[in-house]
Amino acid sequence: QMSKSTGNFLTLTQAVDKFSADGMRLALADAGDTVEDANFVEAMADAGILRLYTWVEWVKEMIANRDSLRSGPANTFNDRVFASEMSAGIVKTDQNYEK
Repeated sequence: QMSKSTGNFLTLTQAVDKFSADGMRLALADAGDTVEDANFVEAMADAGILRLYTWVEWVKEMIANRDSLRSGPANTFNDRVFASEMSAGIVKTDQNYEK
């Protein structure tokens, strides 16, 4: 955690150099959005960088193996359940934004 009062402080440039811009975005998004003081936790920035790295590696793997992935019509039971859940999520999101 960072606090000016305890002398534990990073400038934006130092923080981006240490955690990357994306790591900062993730940590700041997790820092809080209420009226209370936000709490930047360095462990969250580090964890965010690791999650991004893992995701990039997964994407590379999927691109390299795309020929072995399933193709054809998406009409299995699991496909229909997935499509139904996605549609329900879209409806819920639309309802929340209409308020």
